[in-house]
Amino acid sequence: MSKNMPAKKNYHHGDLRQSLINEATRMIAESGVEKLSMRGLAEGVGVSRTAAYHHFKDKNELLCAIAEQGFSQWYDKMGSRLKEVPDDLESWFRGFSHAYIDFAQNHAEQYDLMFGRPIWKNGQPTETLRDISFEAFQCYADFVKKCLPEDHFNQEQDALRVAQVSWSSLHGLSRLLNDGVYLDKAAINSMCDVAARLLVQNMR
Repeated sequence: MSKNMPAKKNYHHGDLRQSLINEATRMIAESGVEKLSMRGLAEGVGVSRTAAYHHFKDKNELLCAIAEQGFSQWYDKMGSRLKEVPDDLESWFRGFSHAYIDFAQNHAEQYDLMFGRPIWKNGQPTETLRDISFEAFQCYADFVKKCLPEDHFNQEQDALRVAQVSWSSLHGLSRLLNDGVYLDKAAINSMCDVAARLLVQNMR
């Protein structure tokens, strides 16, 4: 074995798939999506390319798997907040906004793939990624609908638009932070508070 090649490891079937996802995420954080290759990934994990391709047919499918895991992690962190309608809606939206942006910052590589160009424009989202991304947004949209007054005009359509606009606002703030346009997290938090106040005022 070459001294430059990592020693191959003994994996269970499921362990290797997760190890490939974890290593690919690390490599993206270090060098970017463009420099990620299936050959380099296999070498980084210490397996053959054949073993890597057994789990992911190509780079696009691997990136989609990373994005899917991001949505699963998002729901693990945020899902419980969407179960009930809170008494203090503005306070809830403030907390949700801060948690959303914290997630985007702490899972930057996954977040970029969950909503970014490498998959949704330049690549091809898998059916499972489409499903889990839709479910995440639908969960949020259903929560917003529950929060709107019962006599709100055209509630179903308005709930969708409120959900789209408020989610887009959080996404925009997250991108400004992750892309380094805004470096002051305190300023982002203050913007979240303003967004929550304006949103709830318009929902009443």
